[in-house]
Amino acid sequence: MLKEGDKAPLFNLVSDEGKKVALKDLKGKTVVLYFYPKDMTSGCTQEACDFRDLHPKFKKGDTVILGVSKDSVESHQKFKEKYALPFALLSDDSGEVCEKYGVWKQKSMYGRKYMGIERTTVVISPDGKIAKIYSKVKVKDHAQNVLNEL
Repeated sequence: MLKEGDKAPLFNLVSDEGKKVALKDLKGKTVVLYFYPKDMTSGCTQEACDFRDLHPKFKKGDTVILGVSKDSVESHQKFKEKYALPFALLSDDSGEVCEKYGVWKQKSMYGRKYMGIERTTVVISPDGKIAKIYSKVKVKDHAQNVLNEL
């Protein structure tokens, strides 16, 4: 299980633009890596739009926002376009990065158990270490809380 102060697991994922995004290439910047369950769902849309609305303030602090889910690149493209998201959405279709970051968990809805992404945000410091982990994120005010703590 990852904890604050650990070295952030490296990743190299394809973005909604079809480009590879690697953590090692973001050294020297603060990275807000937010894991979310599914494109176009209400909670995920709200979270993405909240990060979108605060994006200029994050950018001013030299912070990169990256959304990660298991959705396809094509799904991410539609989601990003529909909501004018100014940051990259990364496709972890294999689930490898979700596993590394410990966000792939057993969930339960209406008594049915299934595996899925637990909404989690990981803030990675410019030196590549985990500065903060927000687990079991509640969407309301989350993006603002992350910004306030940076």
